[in-house]
Amino acid sequence: MAILFWASLLLIIHPYVTYPLTLRVWRTLRPRPVQRAPHEPPVSVLIPAYNEVDVIAATLDALLLQDYPKDRLQILVVSDCSDDGTDDVVRGYADRGVELLRQAERGGKALGLNAAVRQARGDIVIFCDANARFAPGAVRSFAQNFADPSVGYVTGQLELEAAGDVIAGGGAYLRFEEWLRASESAVASVIGVNGGCDAIRRELYSDIPRELITDFVLPLRVIAGGHRVVLDAQAKSRETANTELQAEFSMRVRVALRALQGLVHMRRLLNPLRYPAAAYCLVSHKVVRYLAYVFLLTALLSNLVLAASHPIYQALLLLHLACYALAACGLLGIGRKQLGIACVAPAYLLVSYWAFAVASWRFLRGQTMATWRPRAG
Repeated sequence: MAILFWASLLLIIHPYVTYPLTLRVWRTLRPRPVQRAPHEPPVSVLIPAYNEVDVIAATLDALLLQDYPKDRLQILVVSDCSDDGTDDVVRGYADRGVELLRQAERGGKALGLNAAVRQARGDIVIFCDANARFAPGAVRSFAQNFADPSVGYVTGQLELEAAGDVIAGGGAYLRFEEWLRASESAVASVIGVNGGCDAIRRELYSDIPRELITDFVLPLRVIAGGHRVVLDAQAKSRETANTELQAEFSMRVRVALRALQGLVHMRRLLNPLRYPAAAYCLVSHKVVRYLAYVFLLTALLSNLVLAASHPIYQALLLLHLACYALAACGLLGIGRKQLGIACVAPAYLLVSYWAFAVASWRFLRGQTMATWRPRAG
């Protein structure tokens, strides 16, 4: 029982403690910087959209302000049968060079991007969320990374706005994620990209099945093909964060479900003999997190049993229960101002782990989720 407890505890803290520590050592001993250089290849910016009438104009305005040669910049919106006026807004930008590709029927993001890439004219394809506002130098910064022939995929720096309540924990989580990505990028490849602020060599893009999450599978395919996935902190984009817990939970379930399907699709990368660095990073950054709800349950149950046998386990049980109490305070709004991140962060993680559990259940039942709706905010 003691072995079960300590093994579960180690697996819970590994993604947040031991994995970052190993990355820090790795980064110190064997850094692998990106060889950036001035580079202006033809670029296509692809924006998948479904009923984004409230935000699409701001996204297009930001892209039209990019510090990049206009004759080398294609902006293409792929509409997944929007019916709220999104297409009309996009057509209003036609005289400024913005193109619209409307799908014949709803198929989801993967099928939309597959179709858009076939119409892309750029050597570099940039993915932009419909609610993302790129900083003026983002496209140029993306392009400079591809002067390094080893780089196949680049993820940018996402900044969230207007986070509130428990979702404020998402800001802290995102900052930690960005630190992890920067460390992974410095030594090998990033595991887990932003999705709405990314770029890929067009030649490395291959069609993604409709039920898979493009921004999870594509980078893994790039890694499997021998190229690097790196972070560019200078390629910045801003999005409005979820302000409702239910919206955040639903998003987490959707992303985790499709990521689990992506892991099965790309399971060859879990082979440490063939892909030692990628396998270690993928298991540490993703697999262990998606199974964290299992380790949380086994750690709590084994701690309850062991508490009767030794004072140290009694102390650990009190600490254990205190963590759940802090999470409950964060969820219920009790003492949030006084406790701050001490209760907000555990609450956010608990919501995330519950979402992973729901996603795992749906995955085991064979459910898929190819289409999407704009999130509440």
